[in-house]
Amino acid sequence: MKFKLNIIFELLRWNKPTGRLILLIPSGWSLYLTPESNPSFHLLLKIIIGGLLVSGLGCIVNDIWDKKIDQKVLRTKNRPLAANKIRTKSAYSILIILIICSFLLTLSLPDNGRILSISLAFLALPLILIYPSAKRWFKYPQVILSLCWGFAVLIPWAASEGNINSIVLLFCWLATIFWTFGFDTVYALADKKYDIEIGVNSSAINLASKTKITIQICYFLTSTFLAICALVNQLNLIFWPIWLITTFLMQKDTLKIFPERKQTIQNIGNHFKNQTIYGGLILLGLIIAS
Repeated sequence: MKFKLNIIFELLRWNKPTGRLILLIPSGWSLYLTPESNPSFHLLLKIIIGGLLVSGLGCIVNDIWDKKIDQKVLRTKNRPLAANKIRTKSAYSILIILIICSFLLTLSLPDNGRILSISLAFLALPLILIYPSAKRWFKYPQVILSLCWGFAVLIPWAASEGNINSIVLLFCWLATIFWTFGFDTVYALADKKYDIEIGVNSSAINLASKTKITIQICYFLTSTFLAICALVNQLNLIFWPIWLITTFLMQKDTLKIFPERKQTIQNIGNHFKNQTIYGGLILLGLIIAS
């Protein structure tokens, strides 16, 4: 049983907390930028559990779509489905369980935001299910992933406030969209060589020589949109040194993976982990300054 649980955790990527945190952090931005700004413990717990369920769901869908591709890529060839550690039929069963659990969790959200949250969840589900296929038919699949990530901002806000009519929410959503496109383009650099050989798309391939400047612009816009959120919410001055430091570090970190000879799996992995730290620092600043 222990062995099987380990395989399931690998399938859901729950053994790799960085990927879960980088989804939950924008949810935190959203919750601590709402007019309430201090979400209840119960709502926080539900959002965290929901994030774990949905990220696991997305990973299973991705691995089902990409089983044959993953077997040809160094970074992914040992994933449970690619390495035949678990049957595809079992993966589908776990996927259905996660979808049901996610739906039941949505039903337990506060009354004033429940219907809107459920509606947003149903809008998000098709994007989550088709995203892994996007690399086969769309030059910039990272755009689809960014839109998926955007629901991590919309649903917590809707659950807390019962609406999504806010200029602060708009800019928080935009910050999340551009941040996700930036860090996932970096992540795609690790597989660029293999993706070209296999014949699938990524922003890392199609941006070509404009990859570096695009990532820098994405991070700059992320910082700018979060600054607008802070200004509109009139956050305490303590937020701004944290914002300034993370803005600088995001740009500095981009330089560490250019030129191309620096784009090792380790450097790219470090960049991904660092973005989680920077996003977490922004969240800490929002919590302290709210």
